[in-house]
Amino acid sequence: MIAQWKVSKSIHTHNLAYPARSRLIKKVKFKLKGLKMRNAGLAASLVCVVIVIVGLLLAIAGSDDGYVPNNSPRGIPLFALTAILIFGTQWILFVPAYIFQTEKFFDLTGGVTYVIAMIFTVALAENMTLVGYILALMIIVWALRLSSFLSLRIQRDGFDKRFTTIKPSMSRFFMTWNLQGLWVLSCSSPALAAIAADGRELEITPYAVIGALIWGIGFVLEILADGQKKRFRADPANEGRFITSGLWAWSRHPNYLGEILLWTGILIMLITELSGWQYITALSVPYTIFMLTKVSGIRMLDEHGDAKWGSDKKYIWYQKNTPALILRPPKSMEDDLL
Repeated sequence: MIAQWKVSKSIHTHNLAYPARSRLIKKVKFKLKGLKMRNAGLAASLVCVVIVIVGLLLAIAGSDDGYVPNNSPRGIPLFALTAILIFGTQWILFVPAYIFQTEKFFDLTGGVTYVIAMIFTVALAENMTLVGYILALMIIVWALRLSSFLSLRIQRDGFDKRFTTIKPSMSRFFMTWNLQGLWVLSCSSPALAAIAADGRELEITPYAVIGALIWGIGFVLEILADGQKKRFRADPANEGRFITSGLWAWSRHPNYLGEILLWTGILIMLITELSGWQYITALSVPYTIFMLTKVSGIRMLDEHGDAKWGSDKKYIWYQKNTPALILRPPKSMEDDLL
């Protein structure tokens, strides 16, 4: 009887203690989560500072030997004025995006910023030539095509999964808008620097022809890849599946390869037109590759794919045997899986 009473008392004490432990565990988890969120917010704020500093340095480098428009405030060169316009556009439109917790016009803003930046620079440039106009038109056409494609996609889907956990945090959401500003400035910086140079006229050279051809290949590749994936997703039979057909059998991310090629083409067109510190803008291509492979493109999509199809043998084979970027004739999946 005494032993039974002790066991009963032990169980009773355990049951009384369990809710207290449960509350303690929840409290600890909540505090850890809050600490993690604060740390993430602080890190995002520091990244914003770094982005602005990098943008400032790029504006200074791109303004080397740059044209200063008449009535420019404090004699700021045209390239630097365009950089201010690019970041200012992101900062202004971030406000309604955060207030209404929406990412629906984020991609559209990026494309429109390219257009505004090119038109602004061309309108104020000192010496515009046919090559300069063609260059600006190439960037504008690409920007409008991509931004409209992405904007229509998010309007159709209703949300962008990249922003699900980011939007509630002001610092993290603001960081993405700053990243977009740096993306616009860095990618277009060789063209902006060449067009906004003081007394320089862009001419038709072998580099300009070769670069334009590479740009064309990249542009067509991006359009074809996006179109194939759009049609694949539109087919109800492909619900919950991943694409492995068309260009996507040759590369896991052919659209990103197209974007890298077209910006490489732009740089090649202008490689002999830059001078002095303007050559810093040539880092735009490595920056594009870094962003698309390590930050917002391939890394995020592969993580999402691993979470969704990570146990699928076909997905594992596809990831292992298909290059991330470079096109390569596809292998036979069926033969390897037999």
